[in-house]
Amino acid sequence: MMSQMPQPTALSRCPSCEEPVEAGDRFCGACGYDLSAVPAPPQDNPTVTMNGSSPRPPSAVASVDWPLAPEVDSSDMPAPVHRATDIRGTDSGGSELPEPAGESAGAHPSGVRFDRPSEPDEYPLAPPAADVPAAGPPADPRTAELGAPPAGTKLCVACRSGQVDSDGYCENCGHAQPRERDHMEQELGAVAAVSDRGLRHHRNEDAFAISSTALPDGSPAVVAIVCDGVSSATRPDEASLAASRAANEALLDALPLGTHPQQAMHDAIVAAAEAVNSLADASTAQGEHAPHVNAPACTLVGAVITPTLLIVGWVGDSRAYWVPVDRASPPARLTEDDSWAAQMVAAGLMNEAEAYADERAHAITGWLGADAYELEPHTASFKPDRPGVVVVCTDGLWNYAEAAEDMTEVVPLDAAERPLHSAQVLVGHALDGGGHDNVTVAVLPFPAPSQGAGSA
Repeated sequence: MMSQMPQPTALSRCPSCEEPVEAGDRFCGACGYDLSAVPAPPQDNPTVTMNGSSPRPPSAVASVDWPLAPEVDSSDMPAPVHRATDIRGTDSGGSELPEPAGESAGAHPSGVRFDRPSEPDEYPLAPPAADVPAAGPPADPRTAELGAPPAGTKLCVACRSGQVDSDGYCENCGHAQPRERDHMEQELGAVAAVSDRGLRHHRNEDAFAISSTALPDGSPAVVAIVCDGVSSATRPDEASLAASRAANEALLDALPLGTHPQQAMHDAIVAAAEAVNSLADASTAQGEHAPHVNAPACTLVGAVITPTLLIVGWVGDSRAYWVPVDRASPPARLTEDDSWAAQMVAAGLMNEAEAYADERAHAITGWLGADAYELEPHTASFKPDRPGVVVVCTDGLWNYAEAAEDMTEVVPLDAAERPLHSAQVLVGHALDGGGHDNVTVAVLPFPAPSQGAGSA
């Protein structure tokens, strides 16, 4: 209410010395200041002290002539919206602000445009090359028609357009191509085999060879060789491939000449060993009589089926199983491993369960390779009295069906009629179990059917 008093002396303190004054005093009793000389405060500036602070001195700047907003007709709904650029700004003295350099209509002083056209939700793809002129935009690779590749060119399995170089990589997208040996299947009617890289290994180090021929009397002989490369050795994939081919060729040469199948199997293992030995690099030898260090190496297991005989041969821990068609008859494992576990069992130091549970169980004591201690081919001959199938496999399978009874449970009942399907099922069983290793399986029905004769 004090701001409404017109008396200039209506002050409680002297403006000069801040001493208290009484209402009606014209002079300060302490310093003699002429209290009537105090100008009256402007009407728009309060003189009441707020929160203990001194009153704000009156502004010496003239009031700004703010533009009036246009009247809005209440019938117009909604009210018009004004943008920041619709009204020119003024400074504190009421003068118009200069237009910033480069500013144009529709542009905000901060550089943000308010009249920018809206962005489209989708951008159209370029049409195929056939629908645009030569000078137009490039064709969409997803829809464009690709020209036919040159004859004999291998296309990438990923982009389906790039050529694969000699290193196995796509020249267009760089994708590594699956190796030819990652998954292999073969069927010759009386025998079939399947090999798979598995789920953990970066390559397939297994190999197989299957064939059929005729004995001198015209009866059929069916052959299956399965080899497992030793991963700790160099080039194990080359070792297994060389061994399987050499053993198969040796059997195809010997059996038609009348060599007894068991002797032919023995000689075939020797031939396979020589083939693997030839892969060793002489530069790795240590001393004149030292064996090659870490030379290529593999295991081998093979089977020969005739109308009356079943012959198996092996070195290492790859196995052969007998599974009769009549599942009421007992199955059998036809091979004995060249391994640490088998030695412990044979010496009576452990039972089979204890030995194969040991971390050293799969350490092999026999293999094909230049650094093998001594080659000892194992062969065995059987005369089954009933039909069945022989399962020849690497440890990539029997790790998931070790006992003969376990193997019998996973071999399909129609294995003798569908050997390829049975081999596929057995490989699938290993993959379903974890696929920790390469897995290779050959299935041979016994006895060998006469229609299986003929070279292959």
